[in-house]
Amino acid sequence: MTIRTLRAAFCGALLGLIAAVPMARAADDTIKIGYIDPFSGPFAQSGDQFLQVMQFVINDVNARMPPLHKKFEIVTFDDKLQPSEALIALKRVTDQNMPFVMQCVGSNVATALIGGVEKNNARNPDHRVIYLNCGALATELTNAPLCNFWQFRFSGSVQQRAYARIKSLPADVKKVYLINQDYVFGHSIEHDTKEFLAKLRPDIQIVGDEFVPLGQVKDFSPYVTKIKNSSAQSVITGNYGPDLNLLMKAAADAGLPVRFDTYLAYLTGAVTAIGPVGADRLTVIMEYNENLPVELNIPSAEKFDLAFRKDHKFDFVAQNWVVMFEMLSRAIDKAGSVDVLKIAQNLEGMQQKDLLGKTETMRKQDHQLILPYYEGLLTKNVKYDTEGTGLGFKTIYTVPAEDEVMPTTCDMKRPSS
Repeated sequence: MTIRTLRAAFCGALLGLIAAVPMARAADDTIKIGYIDPFSGPFAQSGDQFLQVMQFVINDVNARMPPLHKKFEIVTFDDKLQPSEALIALKRVTDQNMPFVMQCVGSNVATALIGGVEKNNARNPDHRVIYLNCGALATELTNAPLCNFWQFRFSGSVQQRAYARIKSLPADVKKVYLINQDYVFGHSIEHDTKEFLAKLRPDIQIVGDEFVPLGQVKDFSPYVTKIKNSSAQSVITGNYGPDLNLLMKAAADAGLPVRFDTYLAYLTGAVTAIGPVGADRLTVIMEYNENLPVELNIPSAEKFDLAFRKDHKFDFVAQNWVVMFEMLSRAIDKAGSVDVLKIAQNLEGMQQKDLLGKTETMRKQDHQLILPYYEGLLTKNVKYDTEGTGLGFKTIYTVPAEDEVMPTTCDMKRPSS
């Protein structure tokens, strides 16, 4: 090898090292979160719009309280709402040594992820991950035997929602029709709805109770006919995505003269689907709605919502995700590093004020967020409408966080080190 060749090789290696330094520093400046949700298939709209909300929230938290002076970064993985796909995505997350995995859609997927994360953390103690459950709601997930030290649910359980749902029903409702999706979440909704109907409203008769195949029904008119023939005054449903939007559309087309007392009708598309027919007849149990800051006179929260509305055609309803990233940032700062065991221990029992100034708590016993709930009525008489429909949600009932402390069967095993 000639002197010239040696010099060229040395210079090339040196340039490579110099180029690599900024890349390493850039990587060190971010804390990656593997985000697993459906970005294709029938529920892709949910995944896509949740991602937009999550990115907005992360940008806000990165600007106000960056963890360790770094920035959160989302890396997406498509699970098509299939547990098997989610486990493949989880393997990709752990292979890339990401400290956090996040998932919002599908309690069936959440069940698989809880088991997958537990196995990974037992086998790879140097590459553990924390599972941030941002929207898988089945009550079972934070109860025995599924509750797990590495899972933190930053959304209310079905049980919490069901309590608020039945507690807020008007006294003149005497007959209800239950319709839910035929998988773990839908069955959890049905079970807990029945439980609180029996406890809180024994005067109500259930005149229909059925399940629909998840994401498979294209025409809900036969279901609407059965609801109409049942003489129900109210349809109570946990349906979401196309299973809710198509049900709403069929009910509107048929002029079905009933209330819709829902769990998730604040998600995108539902208000558009039911349209003016839903005015003063559609209610939903919510963590937040954009008219709450107006009703409670909290300008800072209204300013936050307006920043979101500027670039999005759907409502901001996920103040619990703001709480999630604020808590996570604080837990990382307290740990002084991205040590997932210390971060998990710091999250236990943590309290955080939400956009409305209410205290939300990550309960240590089962890693379930304790938060207030609000019943929203779809109406014209609001400042901010939904999806450009001229209709928006007005808060007509509030359940404070202290009333949402539900019993749990969780007997959590915590790692000793």
